Amino acid sequence: MTNRIAASFAQQSMMTTFGATLDAVEPGLVTISAPILPGCRQQQGFAHAALTFGLGDSAAGYAALTTLPDDQEVVTAEIKINLTAPATGERLIAKGRVIKPGRRLIVVTSEVFAVTDGRETLVAVLQGTMVPVKA
Repeated sequence: MTNRIAASFAQQSMMTTFGATLDAVEPGLVTISAPILPGCRQQQGFAHAALTFGLGDSAAGYAALTTLPDDQEVVTAEIKINLTAPATGERLIAKGRVIKPGRRLIVVTSEVFAVTDGRETLVAVLQGTMVPVKA
C-alpha cells in the first residue's frame, strides 16, 4: 500500500513545486507536509490558502486511496475548507483520514496544522467526497 501511494505522490508535480513530502501512510490515514516557502505566501506573509488546500486535499485523497484495490484511483468530487487561523510558521502538516469508505463515494476529512518551533496550530479543516475511478 505504501509503495502505491508513494509512487502516485511522486507523480504530482504540484506537490514537488510545494516541496511537499509524504510523511505517513496507514489504512485510511495519510500525512503530508511542506515548508512554507517564500513563493507560497499571500500578501500578509501567511501561507497562501492554495497551499493549505492543496495539502489537505491530497492528504484526504490519498487516505481514500488506501481503502481501494490496485485497479482504482480517486478523484475529488467536492471538498470544503474552513480556514481557522493564519498559517504562519515554518511548515504545514496535513493529516487526512477516511470517515466512511464506500464503493461509489468515500467521505474524507483532513486537518492542516502550521508548525512553529515544534508547536502545531490548527489552521484549516477540510471535508469532502472522493470518487473511485479506474486506474
